[in-house]
Amino acid sequence: MSQHSREPSDPTGSTEAAAEPEFIPSATFTVAQGRRDVGLCFIGSSMTAGYGDPKGLGWVGRVVSRTQHPDLDLTAYNLGVRGDTSAGVMSRWRNETAPRWANRIEKRLVISVGANDVATGVSLARSRLNLANILDEATASGVAVFCVGLVPSLDGDLNTRIEALAEAQADVCARRGIAYVDCFRPLVGHEQWLSDVNASSDRVHPGQAGYGLIAWLVLHNGWNDWMQISV
Repeated sequence: MSQHSREPSDPTGSTEAAAEPEFIPSATFTVAQGRRDVGLCFIGSSMTAGYGDPKGLGWVGRVVSRTQHPDLDLTAYNLGVRGDTSAGVMSRWRNETAPRWANRIEKRLVISVGANDVATGVSLARSRLNLANILDEATASGVAVFCVGLVPSLDGDLNTRIEALAEAQADVCARRGIAYVDCFRPLVGHEQWLSDVNASSDRVHPGQAGYGLIAWLVLHNGWNDWMQISV
């Protein structure tokens, strides 16, 4: 990728996309020899926080439990905030990760954001710009980043907008060589996902089974390669 690559301009003529800074390739990320001291932060909104899971694990807790490894001295933090948008995550990720990464040798960030952008009418251009800014700032600081995509809802019209943002996020990540997990397409017609969300109190967040499905997708789509561990 060229050092002067940019996100494509907003076809509506909005100045949001045009305001995006140039992408600067990240510093080389290296893994230390021996047992690795890893600070692993997950940031996002209610899906990241695991809201609605009666087990209190969410997909993050399930992923962390499967990431324990003899080569890792792993400290994981869930920084999900219910109701947060991509702008909210962009404004707080540095301050909230800094104390968690203090004295950690290896810094890793998992980001999953955007559902509240769709719900509150944030433009597609602004959403992708916010994600791009987070990715660029993190990777330029020597932080390894992994992105978990949006999940489908029970509303067909809403899913059209979710799918468009999921595709935009995948493109933002692909342009930067960032690992991205597509959760929308595998789950949009998945019977267990649909029944679990339909049975929940708000019919938006899944329960135990749904969070387990998200965790499975993360763990089976490049997670161990990104963490650089062998099973």
